[in-house]
Amino acid sequence: MLTRRQAAAAGLLALAAPAAAQEGAPEAGATRLPDGPVNIIVGSAPGTGNDILARLMQPYLQQRLGQPVVVENRVGASGIIAAQAVSRAAPDGRTLLVMGDPFVTSPSLTKSLPYDPVAGFSFLIRLASGVVVLAVKADSPANDLRGFVELARANPGRLNYASPGNGTPHHMIMEMFKVTNHLDIAHVPYRAASQALQDLIGKRIDAMMVPVHVALPMARDGQIRILAIVADKRSAEAPEVPTMAEAGFPMTSATLLFGLFGPANMPPALVARINAAVNGWLSLPETKERLRSQGMVADGGTPEAFRQGIVNDIAHWAGVIREAGITPD
Repeated sequence: MLTRRQAAAAGLLALAAPAAAQEGAPEAGATRLPDGPVNIIVGSAPGTGNDILARLMQPYLQQRLGQPVVVENRVGASGIIAAQAVSRAAPDGRTLLVMGDPFVTSPSLTKSLPYDPVAGFSFLIRLASGVVVLAVKADSPANDLRGFVELARANPGRLNYASPGNGTPHHMIMEMFKVTNHLDIAHVPYRAASQALQDLIGKRIDAMMVPVHVALPMARDGQIRILAIVADKRSAEAPEVPTMAEAGFPMTSATLLFGLFGPANMPPALVARINAAVNGWLSLPETKERLRSQGMVADGGTPEAFRQGIVNDIAHWAGVIREAGITPD
């Protein structure tokens, strides 16, 4: 039986095909890729944000590029395995990577990263952004964010929080929250988000940063309690949830990153072609609505802006990791 998340992903995929069909034939005279399928490698499991983005984009790119597009999941090491494979591929546009925040946190969390996170890639486009909420177990004594902070300060080291592993957004955003508010809360890493969420629902874990679209159904079913959203403004999907600043605890907004990368040294004309195609997809009203239903905002933009954003994010998270005292694996 499909889980709620898998069913949502399947429904999104079914809706994606008509949009691609409306685009007509591939661009005439555009820079060609070598014959054969274009492989989009995703470093996370099916049904995750990266995977949903890649599969929504797949039929549109297939139509625009005029050749098959295949999505391949290579799960492991917080996306490092997938990123390494793409960094070593031929720069002909037939091997691409969809990856999120571990791309910018891994450089500070891994002693010997098997690729250069800047020089080793071509930066194609920032796909989307997402937001997370701070959630607690349903029977937590904390009814709001202030209550949670007071509870943590009164019990240093006794509360815990879950994440799907070191370097994941769930981990890093919670560490930033801890550093900003001088809290001592123990980190409990899991192998997968589903396992961490099950223990939060089972009341074996005190708290967790959770993507808003994942947390909302659970909160409305009474399985968890949402305290605040880590964003500059409230979510249209959950207007009743205050931002951290509104709850009295100012904190830098921490958005989830979703980007499209290629191997280093891709020809500029090819980078421009893929960037234009994906910008076209992101500008469609139906794309924006589908992403909104998944708690994401379509981004887009130039390769240069995407590259600079990645450089800035690597530096930002290096500072958070250093201040939080997190040591590389």
